[in-house]
Amino acid sequence: MTSKQAQQKKGKQPSWIELYLPKEVRPYAHLARLDKPIGSWLLAWPAFWSVALVADFGSLPKMLAIFGWWAVWIRGAGCTINDYFDRDFDKKVERTKSRPLASGAVSPSQGLWWLAFQLFIGLGVLYQFNILTLALAILHVPLVFAYPLMKRITYWPQAFLGVMISWGALLGSSALKGSVVPSIAYPLYISSFFWTLVYDTIYAHQDKVDDAKAGIKSTALRFGDATKIWISWFGVGCIAALVIGGLIVNIGFPYYVFVAIATGQLAWQIVTVDLSSPMDCGRKFVSNQWFGAIIFTGILLGRLFT
Repeated sequence: MTSKQAQQKKGKQPSWIELYLPKEVRPYAHLARLDKPIGSWLLAWPAFWSVALVADFGSLPKMLAIFGWWAVWIRGAGCTINDYFDRDFDKKVERTKSRPLASGAVSPSQGLWWLAFQLFIGLGVLYQFNILTLALAILHVPLVFAYPLMKRITYWPQAFLGVMISWGALLGSSALKGSVVPSIAYPLYISSFFWTLVYDTIYAHQDKVDDAKAGIKSTALRFGDATKIWISWFGVGCIAALVIGGLIVNIGFPYYVFVAIATGQLAWQIVTVDLSSPMDCGRKFVSNQWFGAIIFTGILLGRLFT
């Protein structure tokens, strides 16, 4: 059965991968989750926030394109190594058994070659920046590789993901200023870290039954019925870091208006999510692309009206 047929059987419309890409490359595109851009957005937003704070408006589109490219392919590499490590477990889970490595559409060796190619083109675009930015980007790669293993050894893999996926906050200021500027990078990094704990704990509730059976750990299993209390405090940490960061750089009032809007969006997720419904958890998780966009818009308008 083809990927297109499998999706039709489940009542889903074929993605652009099935519609437009040659049959031979479709499994690789699926392995990189190119048809599910939410992961790329979540990796890109901390970098976009950092760039928006320091770039002049003339160079902003170029910088966003560069870090957008980096995010797409590094996220793809992360998905690939995750599926490589999880290929035997994924065969046993309904939501993941059709993934290319689990289904056999891509062999383990082919997956590793595809991983190397994604790292090459993802990191290659950063060669135009200073040596510190490139070094930070290379240092980030072992974190990407290690993340899939964390769920085997700790109930806090979401915290490790927060460390890894927030890395763009460091890269943005480094690329434009030649150093990691603490007043810019650190509040954004801390905010992104707590934000990750919110959205990825919600995400982890999708698979908590299968994870418990397989011995896979997560904050969803660690928090259980107290999840909403925990993620509420993580949300407080996220918003507090954004407010403090804005005060440190003396950004304009529109920024705080958009932080308030983002606070509402985050509160909506936490209050309304049905943690027993994988479908609703998935919807709330995907909605975080808008949280990132709201903060990004607030930074730009805050700079314009400082």
